[in-house]
Amino acid sequence: MAGRWRSVIAHLLLPQSCVVCGAESGATPVCGPCDAELPRLRGRRCAVCALPLASGTLCGACLDRPPYYAGVEAPFRYEFPVAALIQSLKYGGRLAHARLLATALAAAATREVDAAVAMPLAPARLARRGFNQALEIARLACAIRGVRLLGRACRRIVDTPPQAALPWQERARNVRRAFVCDADLAGMRVAVVDDVMTTGATLNELARVLRRAGAAEVVGWVAARTLPR
Repeated sequence: MAGRWRSVIAHLLLPQSCVVCGAESGATPVCGPCDAELPRLRGRRCAVCALPLASGTLCGACLDRPPYYAGVEAPFRYEFPVAALIQSLKYGGRLAHARLLATALAAAATREVDAAVAMPLAPARLARRGFNQALEIARLACAIRGVRLLGRACRRIVDTPPQAALPWQERARNVRRAFVCDADLAGMRVAVVDDVMTTGATLNELARVLRRAGAAEVVGWVAARTLPR
């Protein structure tokens, strides 16, 4: 643990260039002017799924059909330039972008958890991409928060079509029975780390599996939340 913290601190203190504009940003992954313009998730939100609310504490969907997860915490809205950074991370291999996302996520995640898991990729997709962007974000976010990362607890056993390519109403069916959990999570509070949440179908299915593995509570730690237009 001491070695991990030294590595994280040294990494954060190295001079960096802003991941948005390229200007010098000192010890942070984004410069001051760009940081002030990032699309942060603010305002009244549903206490469970984090969608904007005009009033109350829960949205109609969460009241009508409560999900398996207890809440979602996210620092950003899925909008430019955060959306572009996530796309570059996932499909362009720009692993340095995970620093900004993980640092912001660690600051935004206020719920106490016992451990975290990264949203798993199917083996074929992991082989093509070469890395799991959720795991890259989770490693640093968990190190900053001092949370144990269960890197091998969960597996994706069905290589389903990408959720982004499907209509919203088909996404829950697409990920049904796509995950397994090999760990005993009895009584644990577990955070699921992911890059983006849109409908919450993928998070909800993994949360269902984690609850069946004994988790007392599951929360979502996501870098960016897609909001209705």
